Amino acid sequence: MRALVAAAIGLAAALALVFTVAAVGSPAGETSPKPLLTTVPGPKR
Repeated sequence: MRALVAAAIGLAAALALVFTVAAVGSPAGETSPKPLLTTVPGPKR
């Protein structure tokens, strides 16, 4: 029974965190026009 209560409390806390982040939304800003490097640059020829 204690495990069930603990699981319910944990689930409620996780959902509260998800809903809080969803309500706040993403910060305003712009994406960088420069592409990200996905590989390590090799030696220059």
